[in-house]
Amino acid sequence: MEYIDLHAHMVSRTTDDYQQMALTGCVAVTEPAFWAGWDRSSADGFEDYFRQLTTFEPARAAQYGIQHYTWLCLNPKEGEDRELAREVLRRIPKYLDRPNVLGIGEIGMNRVTRNEIETFRDHVAFALEQHQMIHIHTPHLEDKYKGTRATIDVLLEFPDLDPSRVMVDHAEEHTVEMILDNGFWTGLTLYPQTKVSPERAIDIIEEHGPERICVASACDWGPSVPVAVPQFALAMRRRGHSEELIRQVIYSNPAAFLGQSPKFRLPARGQEAVVANA
Repeated sequence: MEYIDLHAHMVSRTTDDYQQMALTGCVAVTEPAFWAGWDRSSADGFEDYFRQLTTFEPARAAQYGIQHYTWLCLNPKEGEDRELAREVLRRIPKYLDRPNVLGIGEIGMNRVTRNEIETFRDHVAFALEQHQMIHIHTPHLEDKYKGTRATIDVLLEFPDLDPSRVMVDHAEEHTVEMILDNGFWTGLTLYPQTKVSPERAIDIIEEHGPERICVASACDWGPSVPVAVPQFALAMRRRGHSEELIRQVIYSNPAAFLGQSPKFRLPARGQEAVVANA
């Protein structure tokens, strides 16, 4: 079954991972800007990273028939450095016209400090000024609810923000409702040790329904599984869910959200060779 992984840090993965994703039905990935594992020493490091995300990585994915899209920003783990954040934002506009850039992300907060909140506000304001969609990371605090609540409170400060153009990611059982109730899309991250297992994700979908909910591997350089989405599909099938519902969660929902960008196009394959927002 075809699927879209809307959160995958492919710069951290091998070409073999692209092959496995293609063999299991992946037709498109979107790659939010990420923390390198250490804080970058200057904005010049981001320039190299953005070039990798907008040139090398889409070409590598294309070898396996996978469409590669990306989101640009300074990652929340580096948001404490206000001067660096301002400089990175100043450099992003020249990349926004590149064909695989869908918007600004993954922005948000890590420890929810004053500086991180201000950097998050700057990113949201910047996205609105540039008419960009937004992909948001919610913090992995001990109190996940508090971090997600703080994230939404900042978003609600912007009356011009259209929640249907915002993905609030890394939701869990106790944060899904507040995200959906405010009109945002939400993402469930399928991780082998932390975040949400396939079974927990299915529980959430059974409780809240599939509307505006997506799943993703969020595979990166840590313990993670690039084929987590097809593993989730198998788990749904074993629990007796229909192929129609599975397809909605792993393909139609991400296509609907991402298709709000005119740049997002799915590969031409028969009748469903759709241009998501043509």
